[in-house]
Amino acid sequence: MLRALVDILLVSFIIYNLFLLIRGTRAVQMAFGIVLIILAYYFSERFEFHTVHWLLRNFLSYIVIAIIVLFQAEIRRGLAKFGTNPFLDFFYKQEQNPSTEEIVMAATSLSQKGIGGLIVIENEVGLRTYIEGGIILDAVVTLDLLSSIFNPKSPLHDGAVIIKNERIMAAACFLPLTTNPRLSKDLGTRHRAALGITEESDAVVIVVSEETGMISLVHRGKINRNLHTTSLRNHLYLILEKKKPEKLKDKTAKTVN
Repeated sequence: MLRALVDILLVSFIIYNLFLLIRGTRAVQMAFGIVLIILAYYFSERFEFHTVHWLLRNFLSYIVIAIIVLFQAEIRRGLAKFGTNPFLDFFYKQEQNPSTEEIVMAATSLSQKGIGGLIVIENEVGLRTYIEGGIILDAVVTLDLLSSIFNPKSPLHDGAVIIKNERIMAAACFLPLTTNPRLSKDLGTRHRAALGITEESDAVVIVVSEETGMISLVHRGKINRNLHTTSLRNHLYLILEKKKPEKLKDKTAKTVN
């Protein structure tokens, strides 16, 4: 009896996390379509629609391959999340990252000057593919260097900067764009690229809008907009430093799925 109860709880936990994984993405519509096909297969057999049943039976024989193709982004993100060991945080106390303050000040400076920027901070999931596609720098993270990279007259200002282990690994990196159909139309290419990379990894991305100067932080496919210096710092410390944030003095950011 106890074994059966544990078995049911484990299955419920897996299904619940699968729903969390695809929530707010186009995978929801695709999953709903697959469910409808399975229901159609069941009813075609029950009401003896032989031709329809034969077609659906042949289609469903390839359903596993279809799921892998259709949900490849969600599968990659789920495996990456599953591969992260949550128990290490209990034994490892992370020191304050000095590059965080440089990143915050750089984003604030870009915002005040009306210069667009896209800063990606690698977390547990590696971004080597995107690093190798950009211009390799391997330099210390500083306010001056980040400001120089995103200067409109710089040849490196297009694309994203990727930071790993407190070092700017590459600039002018191109990121995958999100395919979320429910995304607001007022979000530009930088925001779509930020959402795209965070849908495939656990990276943290800071976006500075060139048009409005608005600072946004994107993590795990969600975007916090209209951040200021203090709120940006608090969000970064909360995600990267695992420290208790300062009391927010800025306007609470709006979360958009």
